[in-house]
Amino acid sequence: MISSSEYGSHFWELLVTVDHQHEEVQKEFLLQVTGDLHIGGVMLKLVEQIKILQDWSDYALWWEQKKCWLLKTHWTLDKCGVQADAKLLFTTQHKMLRLRLPNMKTVRLKVSFSSVVFKAVSDICKILNIRRSEELSLLKQSEDVLKKKKKKDKNSKEPVPEDILNLCDSPVSSGLSGSPGLYSKTMTPIYDPISGSPASSTITWFSDSPLTEQNCSILALSHPNCSPETLAEMYQPRTLADKAKLNAGWLDSSRSLMEQGILEDDQLLLRFKYYTFFDLNPKYDAVRINQIYEQARWAILLEEIDCTEEEMLIFAALQAYHVSKLSLSSEAQDFTRESEVDEVEAALSNLEVTLEGGNTSNVLEDITDIPKLADNLRLVRPRKLSLKTIKPYWFVFKDTSVSYFKNKESAQGEPIEKLNLKGCEVLPDVNVAAKKFGIKLLIPVADGMNEVYLRCENENQYARWMAACVLASKGKTMADSSYHPEVHKILSFLKMKNWTMSPQAVSDPESIDMKPECFVSLRYTKKYKPKQLAARILEAHQNVSEMSLVEAKLRFIQAWQSLPEFGLSYYIVRFKGSKKDDVLGVSYNRLIRIDIATGDPITTWRFSNMKQWNVNWEIRQVAIEFDQNVSIAFTCLSADCKIIHEYIGGYIFLSTRSKDQNETLDEDLFHKLTGGQE
Repeated sequence: MISSSEYGSHFWELLVTVDHQHEEVQKEFLLQVTGDLHIGGVMLKLVEQIKILQDWSDYALWWEQKKCWLLKTHWTLDKCGVQADAKLLFTTQHKMLRLRLPNMKTVRLKVSFSSVVFKAVSDICKILNIRRSEELSLLKQSEDVLKKKKKKDKNSKEPVPEDILNLCDSPVSSGLSGSPGLYSKTMTPIYDPISGSPASSTITWFSDSPLTEQNCSILALSHPNCSPETLAEMYQPRTLADKAKLNAGWLDSSRSLMEQGILEDDQLLLRFKYYTFFDLNPKYDAVRINQIYEQARWAILLEEIDCTEEEMLIFAALQAYHVSKLSLSSEAQDFTRESEVDEVEAALSNLEVTLEGGNTSNVLEDITDIPKLADNLRLVRPRKLSLKTIKPYWFVFKDTSVSYFKNKESAQGEPIEKLNLKGCEVLPDVNVAAKKFGIKLLIPVADGMNEVYLRCENENQYARWMAACVLASKGKTMADSSYHPEVHKILSFLKMKNWTMSPQAVSDPESIDMKPECFVSLRYTKKYKPKQLAARILEAHQNVSEMSLVEAKLRFIQAWQSLPEFGLSYYIVRFKGSKKDDVLGVSYNRLIRIDIATGDPITTWRFSNMKQWNVNWEIRQVAIEFDQNVSIAFTCLSADCKIIHEYIGGYIFLSTRSKDQNETLDEDLFHKLTGGQE
């Protein structure tokens, strides 16, 4: 009862529910408060009334109706807008969460439900020893994926607890950050380049981390593949619309888990969201490299990304007969520390050109000398109502343009046509076995994309011209320091594809003790018998058999990066003024408008030409302005427009990273570019 003197005063009652485990103590409390009482004062009053001796430091007030945390303890109830009808919950900020990693392993750990997702992911990555946490985010599975899992679970038992790696004693559970040792540039290398396992001596660096040597191996080593039957039960996108569903569930990085409806012990996916893997270093990135490799592997097995049969066999050879065998082999671990470091350095020198962008030498040459290519190529122009026309011409590649002439002698005059490749799409049209080396160019024009094919005579010619086209599409010339590394990357990938049958390979019993159908997508298990698959994978394996484990994983990632669809996240959108739906592909450097029926690119817009972008939150429309008075606007139909807005801002944020910086990120800049003003 309230006394008559209090009744006339400005005191009022506030109902607070306390989330505690003591059954004998009540959970609902009525507090007598005033509007000028600050949030810290409310919590102090509440703890005094509860009369339970325990550590309340991780507790905070959650406002049920408004779906927000009251974390600014110096703010008054009036300033927060809390009135007598508010329902507050006094609960822990760190709660258990199940995370499914790219390697399909599930970890259970305590995560901050009150921090924004960007910060929560950073803390998670410190526990898991994954550098560059800004490349990852949390994904909520789409309804279609969950429906397929529910059908499967009707006839199967619940997963046993052993399937979940429990990291509940992590530093984050007490609000601490991960060990600074995890990010020390001077620490002992944590990656065994031969076997892929962490060096045991470095586990001492993780003294405040729950990652024991065994747990670290689970995250850093590849494990045997699932059976084709299990693969068939998993969600596999068949169309672009299906692929769009995979990207609909990204959580908002600028809001907390609790604000987005995530409950304690829910399961989320931890995935690499942004496909710009910065500063991959086998010395420190054991877990990171393996998880990127696993995400690539599953994307290929589930056909989330398209690849040719030739490419599928290369991927199968790398994972089945190399990564899997080396990961399971005990012999691979009997090497000295010196040889391990030597192998890492060798792998780095071979692969840094593709994974880190090449060296930056020859600066003066880059500035003063712009090389050009000149050669005989064949031009192919598809015709809608007739057969393709294939004609030989003399081609000259200079700056970012390709010109072609009737013959070499006429190259001093005016070209038949000059193609500006800046902003175009460059796709490989290659079949090594058939000696077909083609380059598909989709060049932006006023009413869409102009399709042109260039046919090369051999691998070396193809590599030089393909690299020039790739750089030109980004607005770079062959004088750029990344040109020669790009040529090297293309040649090494072609070399992997170029194999001949060896009689010793088929007779090797060790090579066929694994089920080959476990390493290719279902399309190929239906097309070939297991023995046929084994023989073809063994053919491909000859070109990768000498690689160490770390090199095989990096080559797998490199080959994945070479696929035309790599790094594209799809969304179904409706462009302003259009009467039909289209697919929008978001990549690290461009947006692509794609015909939803045919899958053909219609238009490409590069981030480098973007002047500004914004969102009209009332009608949920994204508007973007580019150079030369080009502007587009669209509404997103398959996901919230905030996801696309964050993707664009996130990629621009990641493009600002440099090796000169330390590894601390400008979190404020990230939120400024991605947060929006809803």
